[in-house]
Amino acid sequence: QVYLVESGGGLVQAGGSLNLSCALSGATVRVNIMGWFRQSPGKQREMVATIQKNVEFRKYAESVRGRFAISRASNWQTVDLQMGSVKFEDSGTYYCHVRMYDGVEYWGRGTRVTVTN
Repeated sequence: QVYLVESGGGLVQAGGSLNLSCALSGATVRVNIMGWFRQSPGKQREMVATIQKNVEFRKYAESVRGRFAISRASNWQTVDLQMGSVKFEDSGTYYCHVRMYDGVEYWGRGTRVTVTN
């Protein structure tokens, strides 16, 4: 079992920056991939950014590439999302996500991001 707690959501002006953080606890040694997803009203949940543990491979949605950056603590207990040059379409609920080596997935409860003008 892995527990995920997100923080850092809130209001941000268009063009501004916001940092999200996810704290992991539990069986974190078995985590293979860590990342962030988001969901806006009326839309499906989509991948924003992920990082794979063994090879530190980072993957980004095309819509955020060059604006967002995913990073993790040296002990892999935290995964952060640095959001820059935010756009209105970046609004939504952001979820921390991990996939274990055996394929089991865990989700956080989400943190809401609202981009304002």
